[in-house]
Amino acid sequence: MRRRGRKSTASSLPNKVYNQILYLHRLLCSMCVQNNAMKKTHAHICILDSFTTDQGVLDWSALQSLGTVDVYERTGPEEVLSRCAGKTIVITNKVPLDKQTISLLPDCKLICLLSTGTNAVDLEATRQRGIPVCNIPAYSSDSVAELVFAFLLHESRRVDVHAHSVRQGEWTGNQDFCYLKTPQKELRGKVLGLVGFGDIAQSVCRIAKAFGLRVLATTPHPEGKPALGQDFVSRAELLAQSDFVSLHCPLTPETNQLVNEAFLKEMKAGAVLINTGRGGLLDESAVAQALGSGHVASAYLDVLSSEPPAADHPLLNVPNVWITPHIAWATDEARSRLIEILTENVRAWMSGNPQNVVNGL
Repeated sequence: MRRRGRKSTASSLPNKVYNQILYLHRLLCSMCVQNNAMKKTHAHICILDSFTTDQGVLDWSALQSLGTVDVYERTGPEEVLSRCAGKTIVITNKVPLDKQTISLLPDCKLICLLSTGTNAVDLEATRQRGIPVCNIPAYSSDSVAELVFAFLLHESRRVDVHAHSVRQGEWTGNQDFCYLKTPQKELRGKVLGLVGFGDIAQSVCRIAKAFGLRVLATTPHPEGKPALGQDFVSRAELLAQSDFVSLHCPLTPETNQLVNEAFLKEMKAGAVLINTGRGGLLDESAVAQALGSGHVASAYLDVLSSEPPAADHPLLNVPNVWITPHIAWATDEARSRLIEILTENVRAWMSGNPQNVVNGL
């Protein structure tokens, strides 16, 4: 006796009901996929060194909306592993994440830098682990360029010296309506040499042209760079002609101690050296000697090879050098922008479309 097969559930239901069930099934599947994705990415986040960015004032609420965030003002070498343990996303500015450390973070799926520079992270180790590393590009270009011009204006006008003399009573007891403590010089017509021509150097160039400076620039790849009134020349030409030499190149094995004795000797006598890039670009002992000899008139440095510097750093007590504590990037606006871009980097990764990835993943 032949059994009659049962009708399928689908065929036994009215079309309208079946379609509704199918729609709900697909919706639930979609929600499960999204939930799994959130489980994968909506996890613990830690910031290893928050204070230089937030200064105890700016908040991380936008980032906290994306997950649970552990915020540490500072992290010592012995604390890195315990604080990163179990974290999906690790955020650092200057706390080093080397190959050994990265190998001991099995849960880490993303590393975000609170900087443009990538020196704090071993990019090859992250590439081998398949961990994307995201940086914060071009967030402080205007801020850094403005400090370059604070240095230039200080060199040419020395407002501090004259304001101090007035506080000391020199003007009230002077027989003339004005007096000069230092030579007063215009920037117009002077030559500014830019070593490197990325975003920051381009911002410097725009300001320089408004001041009437002639701008020379040297870069390994001038092709495709915007025409902002600069003249691309060789490094030797730039050093020989520039009244001010401002460094805007990344720190790489090729540029490490770029400004050495030979570089300094090529500079125009009496020129001014400005470094808002990386401290490692300078052979600091050679710079101290060039300043001492008078061949380099003065130096303005926002960065040093070791930060904070040792008390016996060769440049700290040189009279014709002005050093600021790595503040070029640190305007309120730039630091707020940095947090905004960081949050977008995390959000983009969570959505499966990572941005600002610097290690080729």
